[in-house]
Amino acid sequence: MRTNLGNLPARRHLPVAAAVHPSDAATRPTPGTPGPSAPVAPVLDVVVPVYNEEDGLGPGVRRLHAHLTDTFPYPFRITVADNASTDRTPAIAARLAEELPGVVSVRLEEKGRGRALRTVWTASDAPVLAYMDVDLSTDLNALLPLVAPLISGHSDLAIGSRLAQSSRVVRGAKREFISRAYNLILRGSLAAHFSDAQCGFKAIRSDVAQRLLPMVEDSSWFFDTEMLVLAERAGLRIHEVPVDWVDDPNSSVDIVRTATADLRGVWRVGRALATGRLALDRLRRPFGEDPRDRELPGVPAGLARQLVGFCAVGVLSTAVYLVLYFLFRHGLDSQLANALALLLSALGNTAANRRLTFGVRGSARAVRHQAQGLVVFAIGLALTSGSLAALHTAAPHPAHRTELAVLVAANLAATVLRFLLFRAWLFPDRADSGADCGADCGADSRAGSRAEAGAGLRAGFRADDAGTVPAPDGPALAAFQGRDDHDDRDDHDLRSAR
Repeated sequence: MRTNLGNLPARRHLPVAAAVHPSDAATRPTPGTPGPSAPVAPVLDVVVPVYNEEDGLGPGVRRLHAHLTDTFPYPFRITVADNASTDRTPAIAARLAEELPGVVSVRLEEKGRGRALRTVWTASDAPVLAYMDVDLSTDLNALLPLVAPLISGHSDLAIGSRLAQSSRVVRGAKREFISRAYNLILRGSLAAHFSDAQCGFKAIRSDVAQRLLPMVEDSSWFFDTEMLVLAERAGLRIHEVPVDWVDDPNSSVDIVRTATADLRGVWRVGRALATGRLALDRLRRPFGEDPRDRELPGVPAGLARQLVGFCAVGVLSTAVYLVLYFLFRHGLDSQLANALALLLSALGNTAANRRLTFGVRGSARAVRHQAQGLVVFAIGLALTSGSLAALHTAAPHPAHRTELAVLVAANLAATVLRFLLFRAWLFPDRADSGADCGADCGADSRAGSRAEAGAGLRAGFRADDAGTVPAPDGPALAAFQGRDDHDDRDDHDLRSAR
């Protein structure tokens, strides 16, 4: 599947600004003009999502604010995102926003950590966005190392990891087992390479968030995992920071319910990846500049990656052929068993190369590709059989070594020919063609509508460095939160059109 989400600019270091603390950011004079001026835009926006945290909210935010004031060399904002709390949390958040410069509060009428992060991050004007749990289980000394690679332009996302070798973690055996088991599931089912998906300590560049968040469907605890999986599959660079972590014994998270929801999310994302429904066009960075995307003189784009994929699929197809031949040989003669095994392995080879080597997803032209693959297979079979027949014509009783050498040479030639035909005939690169985009056109349309909704949110959510800010509402928020219904209708219309 290919999609056109628009290219991000190349990652660059954010402009160097003077170290301005929130205490004087609101009155910082503009050069050449007397008196106070407009507030300085923050470089970092730290979101603290909360639900019924009246006891821990005040101490946690005050401690975070003091740490950032003393150690962070850029302007910052702390946004308390209240997830429909029913206790005194909203009042405490409003009082903190009045007392502490650079602290604002946002009230959401629906629960969900992912919903809170999506709402605030989409609306924020800061170039670097982060979040952490209100209990501050993570040592705050890891905050600057977390966001530094994003400020420098080195990375796109950053996560704290409790499972890194140098991390120091204090928590019970049950939570440790669940955390490690969950990450093993992610590695086995979604091929994830990041070490800790659920640590409540993450950051992302704003330009990446505006394009990545509309693809994330979950609005609760699985939000982190889904965002990281999509980012990794898109080739974005994820920086990991070992953290010191002390678990909160009073955490109100329902472990069983959360784990069940996460497993459902793993199944949903894995199915979407397998069927090509996600708006990711290839397993490398589609945004901005990537050395692998640069054209080299005389080297077609993606050739090296396709060669590696083709060879890997070829090895697997050979193993499948041998297994099938062994199974068929028990009830059939050698010629028929060989023909059936070759046919089925050829079909599997074409399907695997179509999906893995050349990145063609979806069902469009699948039957045609299989028919073309059988033609390519027949050409290769004719080449090897013809070479062997020519050898027997030239030498009626050749040595086995001679036969083997001829077959090896013929199969090498057939393999090269098969790859060239696959690349030039079956799966030519149609990246620049707007025809036959199938479901990708719908993905582009949805991505565009979500980007417009995000722009509306950003326009509607601008705050002073002190004060309570209501959550954005109106047409932009409705369009953004109603994306699932629109997506379902779009998918149904596309299937009907096909």
